[in-house]
Amino acid sequence: MISVGIVGGTGYTGVELLRLLLKHRQVRVDVLTSRTEAGKPVADMFPSLRGHTDLAFSDLDLNVLKQCDVVFFATPHGVAMKHAAELIAANTKVIDLAADFRLQNLQQFEKWYGMAHSCPDILKDAVYGLSELNRERIQSAMVIGNPGCYPTTVQLGLAPLLKSAQALIKPESIIIDAKSGVSGAGRKASLGMIYSENADNFKAYAVAGHRHHPEIVEALEGISGQQGVFNDLVFVPHLVPMIRGMLSTIYVDLTDEAATLDVQALYEAFYQHETFVDVMPEGSSPETRSVRGANQLRIALYKPSPKKLIILSAQDNLVKGAAGQAIQNMNIMFKFAEDEGLAGIGLLP
Repeated sequence: MISVGIVGGTGYTGVELLRLLLKHRQVRVDVLTSRTEAGKPVADMFPSLRGHTDLAFSDLDLNVLKQCDVVFFATPHGVAMKHAAELIAANTKVIDLAADFRLQNLQQFEKWYGMAHSCPDILKDAVYGLSELNRERIQSAMVIGNPGCYPTTVQLGLAPLLKSAQALIKPESIIIDAKSGVSGAGRKASLGMIYSENADNFKAYAVAGHRHHPEIVEALEGISGQQGVFNDLVFVPHLVPMIRGMLSTIYVDLTDEAATLDVQALYEAFYQHETFVDVMPEGSSPETRSVRGANQLRIALYKPSPKKLIILSAQDNLVKGAAGQAIQNMNIMFKFAEDEGLAGIGLLP
């Protein structure tokens, strides 16, 4: 049994972490912080947790957090890096669900997040927590940068092609048409997120540039071992009038050598031992509601012509795209069964 702390317990990813961890047989959530709700019982704010926890929110106290085995940061960008050094010195592991430890390129981090990185020495040793591809490094990590939600769909969607010893796709051809529910923007008061602005509406946003673009590029470079070839990929996110769910449609051109490739067989072999990645049968189309509330990513493949491939990648942005993957990383770090606390089935309808 390990002791867990959650910093930032009132946001969507914070309460999703708590919901999942309360059913985890190997952990005890001892600390749940909130700057604004200290002293308030969790169940008063989130009635769905009535009868499942007696926790109350508390102020952030590093001395208390240092008593935990692992601390999750479900906070705005810039918070985790302020406290990581002290926690690590106390042998407390850190899993950050924001962007503080995702990007190794400091210039890109400063450009896209509007702040200088306060602990580049820790960042250098932090591990990018894409569970399926980085297990070995995650096992020995002290600090995990949990991937962004969009980048998770893209990386798992493209990894079988990029991990091949043979060049299978043309990197410059990649187009990512991605769609997310409104919970991806977080739990905050914002005109653009209110019901009357989003219901019966569908729009692209950050078309000129999104902060997940450099994360996708850097991650694909790491997966493929190729540098500088993904800079021209196109990534356009869209906001869909639903609460949860994310679907990325990825278009790529195949190389001449890959034109006759059985991509279905390639993907099925690549993910055959992965609990949380489902390669669907030919002709399928993953739906966001099929993964709602589950730590699952579903992939389907289409070849409309010999040299064109369409990859459909669906997940719950709050679970596999955030809290669920963070717990999956924790399970790997502490050598628990990887599906412990994450075996829930998606909600449908």
